[in-house]
Amino acid sequence: MPTPNGGLLTETNAQYYAGTQVIIAKDKDGVSQTVFTSTFDTNLTFGAASPTSPLYNNNNFRLYTSATGGTGTFTEFTGDYTVLNNIITFAVSRANNEFIVIQLLTESGGNFGNKNALGDVVEKNYGSYQYIKVVDLVNNFMVAYVGEGKLISSVKKTDVIFHTKRALQEFSYDTLRSIHSQELTIPHNLSVPLPQDYVNYVNVSWIDDVGVKHIIYPTTLTSNPYTKPIQDASGTPTQDNDGSNITGTSITEERWAEQNTTTVQAIRDEITGRLIADGLWGIYGGGLMGYGQRYGMQPELAQINGWFTINDREGKMSFSSDLKDKIIILEYVSDGLTYDQAMQVPKMAEEAVYSYLMHAIIASRINQPEYIVQRLRREKSAKLRNAKIRLSNIKSNEFIQIMRGKSKWIKN
Repeated sequence: MPTPNGGLLTETNAQYYAGTQVIIAKDKDGVSQTVFTSTFDTNLTFGAASPTSPLYNNNNFRLYTSATGGTGTFTEFTGDYTVLNNIITFAVSRANNEFIVIQLLTESGGNFGNKNALGDVVEKNYGSYQYIKVVDLVNNFMVAYVGEGKLISSVKKTDVIFHTKRALQEFSYDTLRSIHSQELTIPHNLSVPLPQDYVNYVNVSWIDDVGVKHIIYPTTLTSNPYTKPIQDASGTPTQDNDGSNITGTSITEERWAEQNTTTVQAIRDEITGRLIADGLWGIYGGGLMGYGQRYGMQPELAQINGWFTINDREGKMSFSSDLKDKIIILEYVSDGLTYDQAMQVPKMAEEAVYSYLMHAIIASRINQPEYIVQRLRREKSAKLRNAKIRLSNIKSNEFIQIMRGKSKWIKN
């Protein structure tokens, strides 16, 4: 936690923009330095020190050293060292006045040594100040809301951690900016695995040649059966030697994959035939553009962007065959608990989390006055509502611009 007169930022402007921290090793009382502390707002992720280890690629940083600093050449350090809680400990002490550089990596890797200049910063480091880490939420709550003379006199820290994680999960679904996205290509099997941290989808779109999104909607024309047991002549599912049902491939999915490109056209052809037979073809302008405007149309068929279904059996998202080889953007929500780096809350929702914790802890205890529980519940709801309004990011000037030319003017 920061000291009362200390700022919240621990990294310099150079660290933030360039992604590098330069440390000069200094002997103290004749003893060489072996321990160095990273002050990046981004935590160091450590897998292994040796580039020959498969875990080395888990590192989100690289180490470089130079005996002369800016006038010399920096080389990547591949010796023995460990990292714990952003503290780097070298197995061998560093020489006095040796320059040590910690460089955060981009998605494509770092290149400090290649450029012999400031390297590229991890993108996740940008904008990190708008969030507060879960560990800081827990520590702040223990200091500000727990103790003698406070509503919560004592509580186990493990309980606070549990309720904080539950708050992060609940807030991620409809309050926090927890929408993730992936750019994928639809393969010939028309299915892509659901993301590892997938909870529910938000939007699915395919991208045209100029990069414009076209929304893809789920369909009720077909479905993905969870199991397909093999049946005997009497219709009874058959079992293997272990007594478990023998399952086969889905006929429904096979037919859908083969035929869905012509499904809509077949429906339109059938409609056209009925209109001609009933003498109504001319009423609709000699085509189908007007069909359904009088009595209503089927919204599901009123688009040409294709369809998708969620295949829970295989944990995949399946698409209609007209989307084969298309680039899609899958936007989805997670629960915010996947990785340590993801366990953070926007500062605009920080107070709402504290209110959630107060209510959750008090409501789970016996012999608590009901009026206190209800007061905390109302306070939790009010602060959650405020957090949603803040995070909705509605700007009055943008809203006015959108409403220009409408039937009513919105005054600022």
